[in-house]
Amino acid sequence: MSSTSESDVDAVNPRAGTRPEVRPIEVAGVSVRFGAVRALSDVSFRVAPGDVHAIIGPNGAGKSTMFNVLSGVYQVSSGEVRYGDARLTSMRPHQIARLGIARAFQNIALSGTQTVAENLMLGRHALTKAGFLASGLRLPRATREGRRHGARVREIADFLELSDKLETPVGVLSYGDQKRVEVARALCTEPDVLLLDEPVAGMNAEETERMAAIVLEIRHALGITVVLVEHDMGMVMSIADRVTVLDFGRLIADGTPGEVQRNDDVIRAYLGSGDGELGNGELGNGLPGDGSSERAVSAGDGDDVESTEEPTP
Repeated sequence: MSSTSESDVDAVNPRAGTRPEVRPIEVAGVSVRFGAVRALSDVSFRVAPGDVHAIIGPNGAGKSTMFNVLSGVYQVSSGEVRYGDARLTSMRPHQIARLGIARAFQNIALSGTQTVAENLMLGRHALTKAGFLASGLRLPRATREGRRHGARVREIADFLELSDKLETPVGVLSYGDQKRVEVARALCTEPDVLLLDEPVAGMNAEETERMAAIVLEIRHALGITVVLVEHDMGMVMSIADRVTVLDFGRLIADGTPGEVQRNDDVIRAYLGSGDGELGNGELGNGLPGDGSSERAVSAGDGDDVESTEEPTP
């Protein structure tokens, strides 16, 4: 009889406190090609409902490509991604968003001239039932709905400690505050799954610690799944329930943070040696001795620069 490890059980069972409507994400045999370059090669893993699940790897490993597949930006060459019974790989980004999967981008995509409140209200657009005419004429039902959305925006702003900045134009905020507004806008769509693309990129140590606490609070308070791509391995190893590691577009490890840190393939990918165990600091930004600049170009990954080429069917 085969035994089941604790990490295998954690990968299957929903975490306590997870909302019942949150479903697992199944990535099965996904490959993505850009012409002759294979950015992802037969990648498979599972994201359990309610987990904080990190996707990591050296530069050029395929992390951003994988995120673009999950959010419907890239089409796969083969394989599929399922969210419960829904096949994400046959859907466009707006259809995936309607399923309750929201993405906060690495490069801040906010309107700098609009206030924080106005940016957050944009996240409520898909949830608005009153039509353009009813809103323009300020009919009672449209007014009531507007008040409900406004109240929810204030709740989310308070949750992310942005209440005192609601009337401030986003463009004058600090970088760390703008990243929190980006996350808040994604939460305004009321997601079941939140995709965070390098949420602490460019942040100082204090801002990073604050964002790490926010990610955990999002999972605990809202009962949703969080999937993140991140280079700050200290942050990843301290908050992730499970970690998927890519290298040259291949999956080389998938397990708990402790299992990943002891994995020989992961150690070789980051440090060029399979001896010993990686500490959080040694993982660093995935740069030591990995030839990242050449790898990022050869893998077509977009970890450093977003590829403008369409994947090859």
